[in-house]
Amino acid sequence: MKISIAGTGYVGLVTGVTLGAMGHEVILVDVIREKVDMVGRGISPIYERGMDRLLKRLTDEGKIKATTDMKSAVLKTDITFIAVGTPSREDGSIDLSYIKSVSEDIGKAIGRKKGFHVVVVKSTVIPGTTESFVLKIIEKISGKRAGKDFGIAMNPEFLREGMALEDSMHPDRIVLGVLDETSENILKKLYSDIDAPILVTTPRSAEMIKYTSNAFLATKISFANEIANICDELGMDVYDVMKGVGMDHRISPYFLNAGAGFGGSCFPKDVKALISAAKEKGYEPEILEEVLELNERQPLRMIEIAERERGKLKGKKVAVLGLSFKPETDDIRESRAIPLVRELLKKGAEVIGYDPEATENFRKLFPGIEYAKSAEDALRNADICMIQADWDEFENINYDSFALELIVDGRRTLKRAIKTPYFAVGSGKRW
Repeated sequence: MKISIAGTGYVGLVTGVTLGAMGHEVILVDVIREKVDMVGRGISPIYERGMDRLLKRLTDEGKIKATTDMKSAVLKTDITFIAVGTPSREDGSIDLSYIKSVSEDIGKAIGRKKGFHVVVVKSTVIPGTTESFVLKIIEKISGKRAGKDFGIAMNPEFLREGMALEDSMHPDRIVLGVLDETSENILKKLYSDIDAPILVTTPRSAEMIKYTSNAFLATKISFANEIANICDELGMDVYDVMKGVGMDHRISPYFLNAGAGFGGSCFPKDVKALISAAKEKGYEPEILEEVLELNERQPLRMIEIAERERGKLKGKKVAVLGLSFKPETDDIRESRAIPLVRELLKKGAEVIGYDPEATENFRKLFPGIEYAKSAEDALRNADICMIQADWDEFENINYDSFALELIVDGRRTLKRAIKTPYFAVGSGKRW
């Protein structure tokens, strides 16, 4: 099939590469010329495991092309995915301005097009957006009717950054929120080579499935962190506790790893949006609000541990290893390193940051701190080490070769005994 995708960000690029690898012809569209030029040359504008190699192969084979012309891309294709950003506003609600602009361009193209064209919303949007917003705009601009002249659908993504290509090609499930049988059949054919169960539902339910999934996973993490903080006070190891808890098949061990909290482009934003949507209807989502509040406090536990063991941090040199919100990505959105570094600076510490991929992105937020070229360089003159993201390379460092007073691990990165005083969040003890 011939597919166009609005947006060359995380979701759009991963979706495009996945469909291209399946043999479909893909046109990626973005308003930023620099990104379009990069993608056209087979260079990924984001860091994601396996992306560079696969994107280069697909562009060389002509399976993926890139352009800034949305209307032309729609005219040349059978299906259009909307994968543009839906950033948070100050009140937590989502900004639909990018969705609106793209929907207008799609509507103009569909107005000139013969034959049935399917529009698929891939962006994360509040329930009702696909039908009440996107569909209405396209109908108004194109002068055509949904279900008769064009199809509209909602197909949420469930991607883990760092494992996105794997998740996209081998998903747990495919959710199709559709209004007409023609669109359903076309999308089932599109995904026919992927071995995963397909759930067909309404666009509104598909939108809610995405939000509910992320809200539940975020809640699971904050719950684990709450228990970790209690374990710290009671003198036990939360990882031992959660190992036993996770053996219950009703709970499962996934997302029970306690630590410095969650970040990224999805969990914080989606929970905020769901809270905002609930409040608009007069409902107070107390559990979800506490999930976010605890997540804001959680990285500061690392500082509390350091102060408990070494006193005030003023004048101390603190190496922060891991600036991205998780390993295998350069994404620093809502990274727990942000509040951690901010609080360290407030307390008068000298921060030395290091990350294998995210240093330049983090430097834009904190241009005044020192950055090291390697983890070893960061540790060489440090008094205290704080591990915020558990990149594999951090586990293999010989920490005992440095004159560190203390290591505070926010991700339980080290799996072996060391001589340097070491505390992991939720361990309840010195290792």
